[in-house]
Amino acid sequence: MGNEPLLRFRLDRHSGLPVYRQLVDQVRQALRLGILHPGDQLPSVRDVVEQVAINPNTVHRAYRELEHQGLVEGQAGRGTFVRRSLPGLTKQHDALQRRLTAWLASAHAAGLDDEAIEAMVARAKESAEREERS
Repeated sequence: MGNEPLLRFRLDRHSGLPVYRQLVDQVRQALRLGILHPGDQLPSVRDVVEQVAINPNTVHRAYRELEHQGLVEGQAGRGTFVRRSLPGLTKQHDALQRRLTAWLASAHAAGLDDEAIEAMVARAKESAEREERS
């Protein structure tokens, strides 16, 4: 159990989002949710390549982007380590999370699959962004 990684990447090859960006976003999410903390080691490039069957250069690109953002630091011969975290969820965020979880359960109960739910969320996000701009 001691060798179990703190983070397991997953890819959505149909999302349209570049693979390196998906990796970056998943690390950022793990930082925000408190799954990763300063000092924690990210999975090695080799482990990520084996885990999600991608080119090592893609993992290097994601890790470089995270370094550029000041979130991780590569240490020669040792690996890549978290330098700092991101603000976590507040009690207000927790309440929103509970409502979202309940909404997802309702959506599944209404017969929506994950693809339909993702489409609805994307449409709602676009609508909210348009409202913010106006």
